[in-house]
Amino acid sequence: MSEMTQNTDDMATLVTVDSLVANEFEVELEGEILPGVFRVSGLVTFKLDGDDEHHASRTNSPIILSKMVQRDGNTAFNKWLRETVSAKSGQPRPRRTLAVVAIDDGVETRRWTISGAWIQQVRYSDFDSASSAMVEEIVTIHFDGLQEQWPATPGLE
Repeated sequence: MSEMTQNTDDMATLVTVDSLVANEFEVELEGEILPGVFRVSGLVTFKLDGDDEHHASRTNSPIILSKMVQRDGNTAFNKWLRETVSAKSGQPRPRRTLAVVAIDDGVETRRWTISGAWIQQVRYSDFDSASSAMVEEIVTIHFDGLQEQWPATPGLE
């Protein structure tokens, strides 16, 4: 949070301006915190296809989830990944519900709930014998719907 002075009717008023820091977030998979997430990118909350506002429909862009590789094949994410890889051609991919949760000073300020999420691609960062960096699992996720909530704002108008 930061503070700024706003002048109104010749009086100075202190106004608190709330902002989000990019490293204060969690990702949930089916309501459980997904550990080891480094980054979420490509989160587009509203997008219309086409240029004609009267005939455009809402569309969803995929998100990219970058996370640490975890060796336990029974974690919630690894189970989803294994189910996705083993799905037969022509069958629907296993779908889950994800949430990206923005946190500010320990308080949940914004929540994006992503429904009908399915894994389209998994790739890995470079394996490099000269590096001590962690290998990243980089997952492209498509979805059916997105709902945005402001839990830190009681009485949202």
